[in-house]
Amino acid sequence: MNTSSTATADSRVWIEQRHGSFVSLVELAGRVLIATPFLLSGLGKLGAYGATAGYMSAVGVPGLLLPIVIATEVLGALAIILGWKTRVVAFLLAGFCLLTALIFHRNFADQMQMINFLKNVSMSGGFLFLVAYGAGRLSIDQRS
Repeated sequence: MNTSSTATADSRVWIEQRHGSFVSLVELAGRVLIATPFLLSGLGKLGAYGATAGYMSAVGVPGLLLPIVIATEVLGALAIILGWKTRVVAFLLAGFCLLTALIFHRNFADQMQMINFLKNVSMSGGFLFLVAYGAGRLSIDQRS
């Protein structure tokens, strides 16, 4: 019996198991990090409902859409964090990010607007990675 090759095989299995656990934690952390701004933004809109509706109206978006916006942000964020229907929700949030960028952050003469535009576009890209690769092992999607 060759103990050297057995030890090598055992260590390879151990590394692969640890690597898989690490990847799973990174996937979960990525979902939490990309979803947290949406969760906080949606909850913040509840606290400043009138001001948010007024801002939306000022840029030509009916304030009546605010409940849909809040639901999209809060429920979408929770779905991404939990890894539930991740690909569908991520696709919808990617579109939401692009629409938000185009509607609210078009004034590139204002550096903050340009930064917010690029932030939204970048987040859309992150959501598209979730569309392509899914939520990962630590998700409701994997339990189904």
